[in-house]
Amino acid sequence: MTTSSPLTESATDLVAMPPADSNLTDLILASCSEDPTAPVYALRNGAGGWTDVRFGAFLDRVRAVARGLIARGVAPGDRVAIFAPTSYEWAVLDQAVWFAGAVSVPIYETSSESQVRHILADSGTRVLAHADDTLGDLARAAATSADVELDLFPLSEAGLAALEEDGAAVAPEDLEAARARPSLADPASIVYTSGTTGSPKGAIITHGNFAAAAINELHFARDVVQWGPGLHSRTLMFLPLAHVLAHAVQVICLYARIQVAHAPSPATLMQDLPSYRPTWLLAVPRVFEKLEAGVAANAERAGTGRIYAAAKQTAIAFSEAEEARAYDGGPGPSRALRARHALFDRLVYRKIRQALGGEVVSCVSGASALSSELVHFFRGVGVPIVEGYGLTETTAPATVNIPAAMRVGTVGLPVPGVTVRIAEDGEILLSGPVVFGGYHEQPEASAAVMEDGFFRTGDLGSLDEHGFLRITGRKKDIIVTAGGKNVYPAPMEEKLREHRLVGHVVVVGDDRPFVGALLTLDPDELKRWSMDRELDLTLEEAATHPAVLAAIQEQVDAVNAGVSRAESIRRFLILDHELTEASGHMTQSQKLKRSQVLADYAADIEALYRR
Repeated sequence: MTTSSPLTESATDLVAMPPADSNLTDLILASCSEDPTAPVYALRNGAGGWTDVRFGAFLDRVRAVARGLIARGVAPGDRVAIFAPTSYEWAVLDQAVWFAGAVSVPIYETSSESQVRHILADSGTRVLAHADDTLGDLARAAATSADVELDLFPLSEAGLAALEEDGAAVAPEDLEAARARPSLADPASIVYTSGTTGSPKGAIITHGNFAAAAINELHFARDVVQWGPGLHSRTLMFLPLAHVLAHAVQVICLYARIQVAHAPSPATLMQDLPSYRPTWLLAVPRVFEKLEAGVAANAERAGTGRIYAAAKQTAIAFSEAEEARAYDGGPGPSRALRARHALFDRLVYRKIRQALGGEVVSCVSGASALSSELVHFFRGVGVPIVEGYGLTETTAPATVNIPAAMRVGTVGLPVPGVTVRIAEDGEILLSGPVVFGGYHEQPEASAAVMEDGFFRTGDLGSLDEHGFLRITGRKKDIIVTAGGKNVYPAPMEEKLREHRLVGHVVVVGDDRPFVGALLTLDPDELKRWSMDRELDLTLEEAATHPAVLAAIQEQVDAVNAGVSRAESIRRFLILDHELTEASGHMTQSQKLKRSQVLADYAADIEALYRR
């Protein structure tokens, strides 16, 4: 890793890239040839356990399904949409699309008809695999309204078997010709952005983008996943594979022969962890926030709330002392702190590790920011959470922390081949082989986000003296109060979300005399919190209940203690309902649509300032 200036640019040298005339499937085949018996996937066996899927057997299935796609009329360069939740069948079809020389178009299973219509029309998709009849009917309706002729088939075991039967007559040499046709520069997938600021755009992720991620990011992050000779690394994938982060990580895992099992959603996660026992997990911040809140709630109900609170503070202090020693020359944890940490490890931390399956050595958090306090807590517990940073347009991670080089509060160092540059106005610019090939059929939009070979992220950040990147907010989200004070809402919103009752937060105050906040409550935590206090509150009742207001005010006070008075939150309003994807305020990757919230709740914001 090199830095040209601690404040303007940081880069990590490229490890390797495959030949320009090759493609991602060449990389996968080469990895399989090294160990065709490696267990790369795991399937539920119906007896509460899991059955290994070996690399060679997996690729045999992929080839058979790819021949079926060719028999169905799929030609190199054609678009094949995958409209389904995370599953093993998703993984098989994804690779089969590439073995047929085609381009995958992932679609979230939660997409509306209008969203599907836009994606089908924009991408030119003509073949679509759907998980069930409901999604199939939705896709047909979307295709009809978009005047698109769409060939549909079910993405199920039976559906894949039918494809294999259809492809029996396709010659192996025809499959090989289709597989070998794309080069690194050709599209592998068109991934539609979350659409937080308008209609989703189709980001073209090339074979070279995926290949660069597989070779370089894995090399950099081997400490995270405990990858290497003689190590059996495995993970439980429950994030939507339509999201570029999960999609890219699954590709990396296959290349690295890291075993993957699938869960349809985070809701089944805690049931699957004890039986599968992953060695590492990929999740979004809300999963970790709810996990810690659940542990705290259980402790309160068991009458051990004070013990847990002391254990939590000890874990945080232990992690902070370790980090101070690593980067600031501090003495590390004191003898007394080590003794307390050892005691709580026996009483508390071990139980948290067991809840994760007992073998997790690290977790990766992405998609949005996780509070530093929570990162320190989990590291102190013995489960380091490393944060990374990336966007759809950078094939997910462009920077990442690793246990051996981790700074809490940052999103890490550039992955190999990536250069991070901080523009004069603080915007983060990124370049490297993971940067996408542009937006599908939108040359002007593609040109607008590039500057001298760098992708303009729209995010604001800074680099420390070691080259670690710190995110400070979105360029468009900066609040300028009536007094001319620049306020970055993201750090305050993260701190507010640390409270177990808080669901979502939007800090407001643009052109206003002071800073305020709109909040929603987490319904699950509200239920547990209410029961612990012998209350029975609905979301509507809780929004104005004195005990709830007092609890939130305490958290607001904690936030205000870390900022200037001009930045402090003077008033807040709790909404009496949730902000969801269905309400139009969350993206499919569970990011808050800030601009939509500000527009839809303009009257509430006005009321906040009239009070």
